[in-house]
Amino acid sequence: MYSYYKGIVADIYTHHHRHILVLEINNIGYEIQIPYRFRQQLQANLHNLVTVYIHLQIRDEQPFLYGFATMAERDLFRQLIGVSGVGAQLAISLLDTLELENLISAIATGNIRLLTKTPGIGNKIAERIILELKGKLSLPPTSSAASDSPPPPHHIVEEVEKTLSALGYTPSEIQQAISVITKDSLLLKNPRLEEWIKTAIQFLSLNAN
Repeated sequence: MYSYYKGIVADIYTHHHRHILVLEINNIGYEIQIPYRFRQQLQANLHNLVTVYIHLQIRDEQPFLYGFATMAERDLFRQLIGVSGVGAQLAISLLDTLELENLISAIATGNIRLLTKTPGIGNKIAERIILELKGKLSLPPTSSAASDSPPPPHHIVEEVEKTLSALGYTPSEIQQAISVITKDSLLLKNPRLEEWIKTAIQFLSLNAN
């Protein structure tokens, strides 16, 4: 089984609301589904050499590749899809909505409310994830880099929520967008409201049902 691919970011696109990376290795382009968060990182590395941690899944005799920024994300994805009722798309959605450390913490502490913020995750699936994985995961160590990151400006978050609501987005969609953009380290350093709104709308557009 492959652990990772190292290749050139040839293209990134959206297909049926899924984020696809085309990774060129030895003149062959591999299509790999990736989380939205990873897509955001790779946008700045177009045509550059990157390492992608891989999970290969065979369905109906067809191979599907899923890629992640870190081995820890890939390994958690594998554990999530091992839970009954959790497929690859739900697992990716969980990683996108909560981010790695928050997701591990939510499972390890039995935080159903946090898990159900992910679209498609109801109480029953959240309870099943906790039941099957709680004893297998440990709380991540506190990251000094994360603790040094500035908190998202409260007034900006409020304005983004108001704008998205006025545009007709649902509370669930708004919460998912806020959860993602407030983890964006580059955005946290940008005080311009229009950039926050633009990023939130871009995320929601790319993940529209």
